[in-house]
Amino acid sequence: MDATVYQHFRKEEAPFIDSVGDWMERANVEYRPILTDFLDPRQQFIVEEIVGQHDIVHYFFNGGYEAAERRRGIIAPEYFTPEQDDFAVQLFTVKYPQKFATLSHSQILGTLTHSGLKRDAFGDIMTDGETWQFFTETSLADYVQNEITKVGKINVQLVPADYTQLITPKDAWAPETATVSSLRLDALISEVYAMSRQRAKSLIEGDKVKVNWEPFTKPDFNVGLMDVISVRGFGRIQITASAGQTKKGRIKLTVNVLRK
Repeated sequence: MDATVYQHFRKEEAPFIDSVGDWMERANVEYRPILTDFLDPRQQFIVEEIVGQHDIVHYFFNGGYEAAERRRGIIAPEYFTPEQDDFAVQLFTVKYPQKFATLSHSQILGTLTHSGLKRDAFGDIMTDGETWQFFTETSLADYVQNEITKVGKINVQLVPADYTQLITPKDAWAPETATVSSLRLDALISEVYAMSRQRAKSLIEGDKVKVNWEPFTKPDFNVGLMDVISVRGFGRIQITASAGQTKKGRIKLTVNVLRK
């Protein structure tokens, strides 16, 4: 990997950039497609930026449905065009006693991660307000189905489903514009959710904010394109584009916002 590539990304993203370089080299040398785990939107952005600069290989993403946030990637030689099955994504429906119990995204996420799965082994967790579904890697389908019989104290059955049984997710991103003084995490949260900078800072330092699904406690962290910021009790934010600066030097952003 060209050393100058690292300058365009965060220092802590260097190991992932190394992985992208390795996938590209293997796809080229072995002349075959390389399938990744589930990538978050920021990781997908990095793949697009790096692989998109090269003609020898190209990339594809699929997370099980068109609007998926977390998607598996394929890095492949030019000859290759993937089919749906090449992404090896399995949909599960969570069966539970709906009349007597309720589930939440955090409960299902916690159950999956505590079952021994890495976060990059499964994709989006979705609900239509009643039914819950999630995606995982096909190779892990048997393990998931056999190991997970409870979510919290609620008995569940994980039933494999095909794409014709996919629910329509209740949550929907809404495109908005935001003008911020800087790309600091606290400044973005303050602007989007119309709260004081101090309150935004308190939420971050109080462990109520995640960046790309990882807990984050640094208010002065600079967010970037395609980062997903989750704010407990408020929703999620994703920067999709930067539209330059105002005359007063403020930064104009296009963001997707999910409000609770």
